[in-house]
Amino acid sequence: MRVTPLATLILLALTPLAQAQTPATETVPATPAVEANKPLAVVNGREIPALYGELVKREMSQGQPDSPQLGTRVRESLINLELLSRAALDKGLDRDPRLAATLDIRRKDQLAKAYLEDYVKTHPITDKELEDAYERAKAQPTETEYRARHILVKTEAEAKKIIADLRKKAKFEDVAKKLSQDPGSAKNGGELGWSERGAFVKEFSDAMAGLKKGEMTTTPVKTQFGWHIIRLDDVREQTLPPLDAVRGEITRQLQQQRMRDAITAARAGAKIE
Repeated sequence: MRVTPLATLILLALTPLAQAQTPATETVPATPAVEANKPLAVVNGREIPALYGELVKREMSQGQPDSPQLGTRVRESLINLELLSRAALDKGLDRDPRLAATLDIRRKDQLAKAYLEDYVKTHPITDKELEDAYERAKAQPTETEYRARHILVKTEAEAKKIIADLRKKAKFEDVAKKLSQDPGSAKNGGELGWSERGAFVKEFSDAMAGLKKGEMTTTPVKTQFGWHIIRLDDVREQTLPPLDAVRGEITRQLQQQRMRDAITAARAGAKIE
């Protein structure tokens, strides 16, 4: 049995039912503001708390503005959810081991997420931690970046002819636009932009890195994609942006470490057999 997210369950399974109850031509009245202690609805004597509506509305809205139609969809969906879940209980479906396990896993998953979020909140990242992490990143060896162009063709013979033409002063960019089989770069004259060696297959990156600035490969380079003629236009060492520009990313990385710390601490105090 798959674990289905709450939003998916309501949107795919229940919302069509709610929509079917409202005629397409009818204007949906605005949903009145719900008092904090007043239930969203009462179904067969059972209250649906207003909080449920707030949570489901957040899932359903997907960042869209609130509206009376959305409020109605949320209310009707929760009514359907109450009725269908009660019908499942009445039929004893909750006693199915797989369903019981699925529900337990979902509950534990939500609790675990809440605990990790609380742990991060109660162990905030300090400015010193941010600065220390930034300094560690600055101290790491930097990667060389390459700015290259290439022309990709299907056969070695085609590649050799192009190399001969380029040696006769044919313009690399023009030949790339006309003959290269790489749709992503051909229109830009073979331009590949700034990239690390790891962005390319080994045969290509080795040939590219073996060139000096402004040089072109003198023999075709074979890869799984075909035959390449490569020209290296420029080389530079990566530079780390200012701290303020990467503060958010470093904070997220440190928060991920906080979560790993929480998991490590929980496991350290546990008896696991």
